[in-house]
Amino acid sequence: MNLFKKKQSDIPRRRLVERDASMPTSSDIFRRNRTLTGTTSNHLGSTNAKSDLESSRTHLHHLSIQRRKIFSILLVVFVSAVFLWALVSNFTATVVVGVSDTSISKSVDASIYEKAIQEYLGDNPMSRLRPALDQPVLAVYVSSKLPEVANVVQLNIIGIGKTNFIITMRTPVAGWRINDKQYYVDSNGIPFEKNYFSAPAVQIVDDSGVSLQGSGTAIASKRFLGFVGRIVSLASTSGYTVTQAILPVNTTRELEVRLKENNFLVKLSIDRPAGEQVEDMVKAVQYFTGHSRTPSYIDVRVSGKAFYE
Repeated sequence: MNLFKKKQSDIPRRRLVERDASMPTSSDIFRRNRTLTGTTSNHLGSTNAKSDLESSRTHLHHLSIQRRKIFSILLVVFVSAVFLWALVSNFTATVVVGVSDTSISKSVDASIYEKAIQEYLGDNPMSRLRPALDQPVLAVYVSSKLPEVANVVQLNIIGIGKTNFIITMRTPVAGWRINDKQYYVDSNGIPFEKNYFSAPAVQIVDDSGVSLQGSGTAIASKRFLGFVGRIVSLASTSGYTVTQAILPVNTTRELEVRLKENNFLVKLSIDRPAGEQVEDMVKAVQYFTGHSRTPSYIDVRVSGKAFYE
């Protein structure tokens, strides 16, 4: 049988070259009717597998998946950072108190009011977040502790964890001395002891026998003392100055005011609107001033009429 086989040395060199050229090369791997070997996995685990077996389309698909994963992670990190920053920037850890009115004539100890606000925030932890703070409730709380405070307003953030609060002090419209102790009354009829403004020109003379009920609560009646405040304000707008407000004996439904102008004494009633009575008072005072008369009192408690003596 070996007689019919040619020895290797008997094959011409030209035919050897043609035979080697017929063997598949790396460029012929993906030709038709040829078997593909290797793996299409993005992570090649076989030592014999080659990365160039992965098509460009598959490679782009894998890169797109990776980009989406990285973008999702970055988005979660960004949203978390924004949420934490919003939480920290709206959280009140330290309270800084300022005063809104520049006409205050006395220095204000801010630490007293900062302590009161901190006590409220301690009792209501959720209120430390600025959007969750109920400012009217905070104002009522601070006013109950410190009656001279009329209002508390949360202003702005002045640093990480620091919130600025502005307090408004009660402006006295009249003074009231009871049991050798000086009290002040604002236009809402609330008495308080600490007055940061100049002393009011109106001093209430109490002949009614009404006693003080307690700090931070209205003495006599809120309606009555609010009426005093409106009379004082409306008279000032009309060009007249009230120097004294007198509570008549055994009643809190009437008021007597003494004017600086010609020392007129005017009787009023809280059952009539303050504006109407001030209008009647002004007309009566102008009439008596024009006729150079000074009655002992002017009574404007009845609408459209003025009684005098």
